Amino acid sequence: MLLLLSASALRAAEPVYDLVVYGGTSGGVTAAIQAARMGRTAVLIEPTQFVGGLTTGGLGATDIGNKRAIGGISREFYGRIWQHYQQPGVWTRQTKAEYTNRRGGAADPGETTMWTFEPHVATKVLEAMLAEVKDKVTVVRGERLDLRPGRGVFKEGARIVRIAMESGRVFAGRMFIDSTYEGDLLAKAGVSYHVGREANATYGESINGVQAGHAVSHQFVKNVDPYVKPGDPRSGLLPGINPAGPGVEFSGDRKVQAYNFRMCTTDVPENRRAWEKPANYDPQWFELLLRNFEAGDHRVPWNPVWMPNRKTDTNNNYAVSTDFIGQNWDYAEADYAARAKIWRAHEDWQKGLMWTLANHPRVPEKVRAEFQRIGLAKDEFTDNDNWPRQLYVREARRMVSDYVMTEKNCTRAEVVADSVGMGAYNMDSHHVQRYVTKDGFVRNEGDVQVRVRPYPISFRSLRPKASECTNLLTPTCLSSSHIAFGSIRMEPVFMVLGQSAATAAVHAIEQGVDIQKIDPKKLEARLLQDKQVLDFESAALAPRVVLPKAKLAGIVVDELDAVKNGFGRNSSAHSTYVDAGYHHDNNEGKGMQTARFVPELPKAGRYQVFVAYPHNANRADKVPVTIRHADGETKVFLNQKKKPAVQELLEPVGTFRFEAGKGGYVEISNADTVGFVVIDAVQWVEAK
Repeated sequence: MLLLLSASALRAAEPVYDLVVYGGTSGGVTAAIQAARMGRTAVLIEPTQFVGGLTTGGLGATDIGNKRAIGGISREFYGRIWQHYQQPGVWTRQTKAEYTNRRGGAADPGETTMWTFEPHVATKVLEAMLAEVKDKVTVVRGERLDLRPGRGVFKEGARIVRIAMESGRVFAGRMFIDSTYEGDLLAKAGVSYHVGREANATYGESINGVQAGHAVSHQFVKNVDPYVKPGDPRSGLLPGINPAGPGVEFSGDRKVQAYNFRMCTTDVPENRRAWEKPANYDPQWFELLLRNFEAGDHRVPWNPVWMPNRKTDTNNNYAVSTDFIGQNWDYAEADYAARAKIWRAHEDWQKGLMWTLANHPRVPEKVRAEFQRIGLAKDEFTDNDNWPRQLYVREARRMVSDYVMTEKNCTRAEVVADSVGMGAYNMDSHHVQRYVTKDGFVRNEGDVQVRVRPYPISFRSLRPKASECTNLLTPTCLSSSHIAFGSIRMEPVFMVLGQSAATAAVHAIEQGVDIQKIDPKKLEARLLQDKQVLDFESAALAPRVVLPKAKLAGIVVDELDAVKNGFGRNSSAHSTYVDAGYHHDNNEGKGMQTARFVPELPKAGRYQVFVAYPHNANRADKVPVTIRHADGETKVFLNQKKKPAVQELLEPVGTFRFEAGKGGYVEISNADTVGFVVIDAVQWVEAK
């Protein structure tokens, strides 16, 4: 339907820009900069008062996959981050060497990029890059697209001519880019999109749709009762549990993976802010957390990744953590008022969770101590009470165009010829919902983490079908399935795609054609000229080998069943491990972390002992292992850089005499180690 502007709106219209970019995310910023560098005018419209989205909003531990896949302005940004941290004066809470050692050793020789940073530094770098093109780029803050029916987007045929804000301000342009996380502009323009998970059958995938059987990570490891009154279904379910169940395995739904805030925290006392109890704190929301502790899961349920100056980017970890699971399904298509309520609920959840973990008497003492030791950094997000300004909208609308990126692209089973950038991160989905199993216990559903090889992303996935719109692109809500988007949706990739989208838009102007008809060879040549990485061959993935504990010989104690002091970080990044993953010491707290593996041996005798660990070059090479046996104690050292002898996972540490029962053990420590120390499992096999 043709939407016409009123005479007053026409009079209020601003000059016609070559490129109108709606959404000041990192992808929007690079789009505006690229347009300017190609000699064109652009307006960058950001609904809030800050630009950069998640890149400046707390996500300082950049998710990359393979650094070789990142080029162009995106890599330039990380190069400027590196340049910033070469200045001695910016290291105010620790030395550069201390930070480097904490991260696991020196950078690669010749490295001139840095992928971890403080939020205010990212803001400084992006603002400086925009200031360099201020003669071509107008930055407008605090303006939101008018979402009311019949307003917001005005088209002539299949072309957008102008967009209008809630304030009445109007922006006219020749080409448009939707670089929001939500996809509001493309939706208002009448472009097809999808919200939620497709069924596996839709695009011939294997890890899309409902994944109740797949979801083994970030999971309840013990039986946890879901009812308000334990054992009594008539008392009702605790908050946040879906009474309808997960749905049919591998079927599609309208549910969205969980959101959270990427908090910037610190352990520096003078810069640390204690966790505060929200005014509307509701203890029932945290009952599952407390019951999970009481069921024996005493792991520290978050993942703080250390940034410079003793700060963190903090993410979700384990069964109940910062992800507000199942509470965001309506966000993508909601109006601003409804989104604000969802946003506030997420903030209340996460603040309440932090206060609970630091103060509640039912939280294990060691866990409370961890959350009392670390708090919000007082010198970050000073304009927002030290809280991140951006909700981590991991997924909302996704455009449906002529070409949909799928699992086949991520595994290189299908390789496109019209690349505009590359993806390289795991196909990754956070949990989507909580439900009650047939046995009457609570379980999370939706988590998927599957490796990929770096792969090209199709230009056709950035632009709509020609019948729907001929002058619009999106780098952030591109045409892809749920699980493929789980790999693509990384901030450096959004920056890459933002630059490529702007390049294509300028080509459409220069060639006088619709975006669907630009010359692909000219686009490819310009992208390569601007140092974009379009494709490269990488080594085939080693087959993932998950060794079920139940199928290993002898008696096996998994790290989840070990008595741990520390070793709170879990992972499944390696290709081989026992059961659901493994844990590590995060290369910190040296001499303070131990894990004791205690078997229940059926009879006395001689047993050969094997220690399972996923090896890697960043591991410690002298990991102390103490074996307590019937004849005393024996101490050995493991080189976890070296590939283990048995099934590339199990390393023999000796044969010893043990009594029946639980008198013996193996204890792994990180004392006096350099590099990451990992723990996975210990195996006792009766010697013949």
